[in-house]
Amino acid sequence: MRIVVALGGNALLKRGEPMTADVQRTNVRKAALALADLARDHQIVVAHGNGPQVGLLALQAAAYTDVPPYPLDILGAESVGMIGYLVEQELANALPEGARIGTLLTQIEVDRDDPAFGDPRKPIGPIYESNEAREVSRLHGWPLVEESKGKWRRVVASPLPGRITQIETIRLLVESGVIVICAGGGGIPVIRNVEGDLVGIEAVIDKDRAAGLLAEELAADAFLMLTDVEAVYENWGTPKQASIQRATPAALAGMSFAAGSMGPKVEAACTFASIDGRIAGIGRLEDARAILEGRKGTIVQQPKAE
Repeated sequence: MRIVVALGGNALLKRGEPMTADVQRTNVRKAALALADLARDHQIVVAHGNGPQVGLLALQAAAYTDVPPYPLDILGAESVGMIGYLVEQELANALPEGARIGTLLTQIEVDRDDPAFGDPRKPIGPIYESNEAREVSRLHGWPLVEESKGKWRRVVASPLPGRITQIETIRLLVESGVIVICAGGGGIPVIRNVEGDLVGIEAVIDKDRAAGLLAEELAADAFLMLTDVEAVYENWGTPKQASIQRATPAALAGMSFAAGSMGPKVEAACTFASIDGRIAGIGRLEDARAILEGRKGTIVQQPKAE
């Protein structure tokens, strides 16, 4: 079975944890064990988030005033290289010697006229308390959103992924038996300029939407989005909240989920699983195999024909 696995940023760096190299390596090592377990029986392709990491790099870049801050596409490439290096190394350590693994910085073309550029909503970076958030916004001119009471994060434009520019290279590697780590951070966002050249753009593509496009392009059998919550919940945050164990794309499409977190995951799952025979799963990283086997998490699949 060919499986595209999308690792959520919160699965690699827990909320409230310090963003040190040691903490990230420890979490990636745990993730690698779950990935290696799948890779022993299946062909896997790995994507991952980078929201906390790219936000940290943006803060570091803004603090160095001798040069203008680097744009988000370059910071995204830096963060993806760092995370890809850690995932590749720890996955190699978790698999038998000789496993073929490769990390590919992936450019994804977006529409320069995407309305997201006028309506930034994608949270990145650390969480700020209210007083700190006001100062950060004043210093850097960044828009921030209150994710929960008194907890603020920077938001940036998140255009829809259009074309994976290196899809043929990825496909060649996958068909040669390489475990490919790609589309990290949703891919590096690029557009075509008036001359027709690819150039970077200030944005962050949603990782789950990009991974879903990757799964489509690679004709994957299953698409797993692994995060730090055990399943998709209906009526999340209310006394009526309940986990959804199994659902059809049509059933989930009629429900409402948070736009900045679970919403894109559900959307990507529904799009992928709209084709008969495909399975999408959402759940905890450590439950990866159990989700694939339908024992944990939320499974999205078309109803079986009578």
